[in-house]
Amino acid sequence: MDRRKFLKNSALSITAFSVFPAIACNPVDPKTGVILYTVRDLMKENPAKTLDMISALGFNWIEAAGYADGKFYNMKPGLFRQLVEERNMHLISSHNNLNDNNIDEVVSACAEAGLKYTIMPSLPKEWRNSLDGYKKAAELLNKAGEKSKAAGIKLGYHNHQFEFLSIDDVIPFDFLANNTDPENVIFELDLAWITAAGQNPVDYFEKYPKRFELWHVKDLSIDKKDETLGLGTIDFKPIFDKIDQSGMKYFFIEQDNCIKFPPEESIKMSRDFLVKNIL
Repeated sequence: MDRRKFLKNSALSITAFSVFPAIACNPVDPKTGVILYTVRDLMKENPAKTLDMISALGFNWIEAAGYADGKFYNMKPGLFRQLVEERNMHLISSHNNLNDNNIDEVVSACAEAGLKYTIMPSLPKEWRNSLDGYKKAAELLNKAGEKSKAAGIKLGYHNHQFEFLSIDDVIPFDFLANNTDPENVIFELDLAWITAAGQNPVDYFEKYPKRFELWHVKDLSIDKKDETLGLGTIDFKPIFDKIDQSGMKYFFIEQDNCIKFPPEESIKMSRDFLVKNIL
């Protein structure tokens, strides 16, 4: 490599690190994450073997999706974290169903597991069709966010499509964003579901800058079903170009239902697509 090219590449690397420190690394092998919900059946069968497979594919970050009664995949929080770290991966976050009665339990378990984030994955069905329901959701998120922050964890909310369907001329997602404390509540933006709802993720980065510290990265088929990355309709480059504005620190590849390929093949294809074309 000649001197001019070396200096140019060095400048690009410095710029990439300054706007996206969480994934700045060797450009040959950029950091990637995956949520274990995509491989949930494999995790039920053999968590250790499944994590071996994920590590071998080159993933760096893990988001759990198997919490119940103070345990992750039927393991104590510390043991599960150890299982992940022994495979040279980092346990970043977990999806945890929250209610007024279990906040302390969930926060305690997440702290014991050393998580950076705990994520409320959705809302009770009875809250989804009225603004009163979203008022309850905002109150719960603020309450859980305060307790999470006290434990050194950030509390987030993960969207689907219904949060973008207008109720009395109000977009519920906007209601949640405007009625939760930015210091205590962040959002995990599902790129497929916001797109399926007819919204552009970049518009929401502009509307609520720095609120989207986590992303779920999955593609969307023509009939608005989740799809392996690169086989669907979403143009990811303009979205990833706005990383700094969004505030994103970690992302996780996800596919809710792997129909065309087995889950282990789908996550490999998705990661390969991102590494080759986007990161």
